[in-house]
Amino acid sequence: MVDLTKQYGQFIAQPQWSARSTKELDIVKSGFIDTIATMIAGRNEPVVKILLAQHDRAASKGLSSILLGEQKASAVDAARINATAGHALDFDDVALGGHPSTVLVPTALALGEEVGASGQQVLDAYLVGYEVWADLFVREKDPYHLKGWHPTAVLGTIGAAACAAFLRKLQPVQAQTALAIAASLASGLVANFGTMTKPFHAGEAAANGIRAVDLALAGMTASDDALEHHAGFLAALSPLGRVDISDSSHIGHGRLRIGENGLSIKKYPACYAVHRVADGVLDLVNKEDLQPSDIVHVEAEIGEAQASMLRNHEPKTGLEAKFSLEFAVASAVVRRKLGLGELVDDFVNTKEVQSVMKRIEITKRQGSCPIEPVFAEHDRVKITLSNGRVLDSGDIRFARGNALLPLSKADLDAKFRDCTEGVEGRDQLLHVLTSMEQQNSLNDLKVY
Repeated sequence: MVDLTKQYGQFIAQPQWSARSTKELDIVKSGFIDTIATMIAGRNEPVVKILLAQHDRAASKGLSSILLGEQKASAVDAARINATAGHALDFDDVALGGHPSTVLVPTALALGEEVGASGQQVLDAYLVGYEVWADLFVREKDPYHLKGWHPTAVLGTIGAAACAAFLRKLQPVQAQTALAIAASLASGLVANFGTMTKPFHAGEAAANGIRAVDLALAGMTASDDALEHHAGFLAALSPLGRVDISDSSHIGHGRLRIGENGLSIKKYPACYAVHRVADGVLDLVNKEDLQPSDIVHVEAEIGEAQASMLRNHEPKTGLEAKFSLEFAVASAVVRRKLGLGELVDDFVNTKEVQSVMKRIEITKRQGSCPIEPVFAEHDRVKITLSNGRVLDSGDIRFARGNALLPLSKADLDAKFRDCTEGVEGRDQLLHVLTSMEQQNSLNDLKVY
């Protein structure tokens, strides 16, 4: 067993970047751009309004912007609200079995404002959080989702603490303590997918990461081996005991994992587990010019962990539909789209959508992808038509927008425009985000 908690603390206090290439910098900036866009798009969602109302009653004061506007709050409260908004539509980027940017970007921005950080320091803080998160993630052999844990929440809390500890310039022992405190604050259940609590997971991860750092600075104590102890964080999340704590951390030594993993930018505002199937259905529907009445049966083959996340087989609301493979297929068939305009209650409950959903069968594939373990190595779609023909997508390796099958610049620009529609000064906002490393402060990151 290695002293991971201590090693992470040393890395946070003194990160020895082995490389920080243009590629890596561009990946981090893409996370900021995508998260800010999805945060703006999600700022009027009911869960965000609930948190705003709670904040108004608590009336916390601080230097950190809420939703990039004029209202200020403590870094903890701003990070909670902003991260929840970024995840509210389930349109935010994907990596490490979860959604790193919707936790790390709000953490870095909220605390960055409070401490007066530069754009480059904020980008570096994100990278520190990502690398700690990534090193933890690869140590577990069994998918977190199948055990009921939401990686965005449980691993994200540690990543957020690392991010915040870097910005607060904690010494190694202080950073180590902050991570240990964060380990006791981490939680988030897959059972709450398809409800407002799911995006709240991201908010609490960001807020608790900052809280853990504040508590460590205030003198709170915690175990120096809380992550790797036999009754510690990693073991508690691994009922089968297959977690690997035999090897030292590689963060900051020889490579940066973000350059290898990248970030997958979502094309559809729905659980990432539906994206490969949605691509396959849309390809077949558009190629054959299919109408809903042409389709008798759809078989969608996906991995076991994906199926576990997609728990809503008869959704009635747009929120439930985000975690329904049946709806994703029906939307692709009926509208030939799966966008923000489709994930609304009225469309979900149309007779045509409800009818198509009844024609869909989900089968599970064994095995997992070596690159994205939460998925099967491939998904597949077979559509049986009323004339007896069977259309087959073949194996679908990656969803469009995956780090290994990236969206075009036109698609990325279209997503940013869609998410920020009606926002005054959005072109200036995009300019600031694309030149973050040149910004002396975060003062120009505002929307109205």
